[in-house]
Amino acid sequence: MSRVAILITALFLGAGLAFPAGADAGKTRSGKAEAAATAANDTWTAGEVLRVEKGKGTVTIKHGAMPKFDMPPMAMPYQVKDKAVLDQLKPGDKIRFDVDSVGGQFTVLRLEKLK
Repeated sequence: MSRVAILITALFLGAGLAFPAGADAGKTRSGKAEAAATAANDTWTAGEVLRVEKGKGTVTIKHGAMPKFDMPPMAMPYQVKDKAVLDQLKPGDKIRFDVDSVGGQFTVLRLEKLK
């Protein structure tokens, strides 16, 4: 077999490994894309209120992981966009909340108490 034939055969075989063929090939790629889209749309995080500091406009929350920020579970204080929400919270409340970076600080944009 000539060098050219070997090279062409190697290229075709390599292409087959890099781009899987068959019915499952599209599912793998679309499954990953679907998971990424779901993660981007699911911005709510579950948590528990540990402390409310109305004077500072903050709430300390013990929460689960936040994939949006690649943040592991932890407890930390957050600024609150709507300070009136603080009047409805007390330590021990179970909540779900949405956080984003506002002016360089993690800020609670939406918060709901859970039953």
